[in-house]
Amino acid sequence: MTTNYFMPSTDSGKADLLDHLSSALPRYAVLLDVSTVDVAALKADADAFRYTLHAQTDVLAYSQHWTAYKNVLRDGGNGMADWPLALTLATPVPPAVSPGVIARLAALAAHIKTHKNYTSAIGQDLWLIGSSQVVDPNTWKPILTIQNQAGHPIIVWSKGQASSIEIWVDRGDGHDFVLLTINTEPNTNDSSPLPAADASALWKYKAIYRLHDEPVGQWSDVISVSVGG
Repeated sequence: MTTNYFMPSTDSGKADLLDHLSSALPRYAVLLDVSTVDVAALKADADAFRYTLHAQTDVLAYSQHWTAYKNVLRDGGNGMADWPLALTLATPVPPAVSPGVIARLAALAAHIKTHKNYTSAIGQDLWLIGSSQVVDPNTWKPILTIQNQAGHPIIVWSKGQASSIEIWVDRGDGHDFVLLTINTEPNTNDSSPLPAADASALWKYKAIYRLHDEPVGQWSDVISVSVGG
């Protein structure tokens, strides 16, 4: 079992964490030696970041409105002849803060989690402990896609928690699937000779992850690509 990193990956998730921590931290501030200045700065960061996300959404919607207006103005169709209304952002506008909201959040979290009075119960309450997940290699299944570089296929894949990947190829030559390579880092360039000029072939690929030098999980779906000399 592993524990995910507590910091959300999306901007909306980061805003939710900022909001929650700024609300929940004051009751632990004295216990964890977090100053009133730091608590106030956290609240200001949370307000500014949340407002920025809302403003960005409004601006993007306004931009789409102008694009639609421009298209009708250019091409004709159903629409108003008047100019779109001016954009008005929500009020009140919180005070601006210096750049680095998430860096400050991470530094504050590090201070809290290394304090002598910190407990896992406090971490859970402050959302500073990521969710636990069971890692089951038997469920791993590579997802392959193909790109092209100078006529040669590039097999695109992600590594995840595997040690490496085992890629097999069937070149339609009667030998069925044979091992192409074992790679530890994405992606894989098949630099094998291409068919002769004015000829073509259908190359097929499949793969399976490896962990501790042993295949694990399920084979990927077979993907194919037409190659020519």
